[in-house]
Amino acid sequence: MKGGMRMGKKNSVDEATRLAALAHMEQAYWAQGRWVAGADEAGRGPLAGPVVAAAVLLPPECLINNVNDSKKLSPAKREALYPTILEKAFSYGVGWVWPEQIDEMNILQATRLAFKLAYEAMEKKPHVLLVDGRDRLDVPVEQIPVVRGDALCHCIAAASIIAKVTRDRYMVEQDALYPQYGFADNKGYGTARHIAALRKMGPCPLHRRSFIGHFTEEV
Repeated sequence: MKGGMRMGKKNSVDEATRLAALAHMEQAYWAQGRWVAGADEAGRGPLAGPVVAAAVLLPPECLINNVNDSKKLSPAKREALYPTILEKAFSYGVGWVWPEQIDEMNILQATRLAFKLAYEAMEKKPHVLLVDGRDRLDVPVEQIPVVRGDALCHCIAAASIIAKVTRDRYMVEQDALYPQYGFADNKGYGTARHIAALRKMGPCPLHRRSFIGHFTEEV
C-alpha cells in the first residue's frame, strides 16, 4: 500500500511539473496583469467536413490535469477533458468554415478565417492570443504565433481539445446522413474505406471538391 501511495504521489508531482512547464509562457503574461488565451484548429487535412478553430481563455491558476496536445490524447480522454475546459474557461469561442468555403478560398485562408471567427465568438477578449502555427491573424489583439504550440502551451493545448472534440462530434453526427463514407470512424480523413467509397459513389455535400480530384472525376 505504501509503495502504491508513493507512486501516486510521484505521478501527481510529475503531472504538476509538466503542467507548470506547459503553462510557462502564458503565466509570464498573467504576471504582467494581461489576459492570455490560446487558439488552435482541427480539420485542415481531411477530404470532408469543416475546419474548426477554438480560442480558450483560462484563468491563471487553472492548470487542468492531463491537458495536452489533442493528438497525443485518446478520444475518450479528449471527451473527458472537454466539459472541464469549458467549465473552467473565463471565455471561449469556436469558429467553423465549411467545405464550400474551403473550396472557394483554399485551406490556408479558410483556417485563418476559422481562427478569426473563434476569436470573435469569445465573449471576453484576451490581451494576448497565443496561436498555434506561424501565422498572425487579422484580429485586433496582440498575437504570438507558436510553432507546435499545442504541445508547448497549456491554453493552446486546451483549445486544440475543444476544436478536435467539436469537429469530431459533428462528423459522427454526419455519419447518420452519409453512412457509406465511414465519417464516424475516419472523421473525414482519407482512409482506405473512405477513398474506396468516394471512388465508388462520388462525393457528398461534405466533401471538399478541391481535395478529392485524385480520387474522383466528379468534382
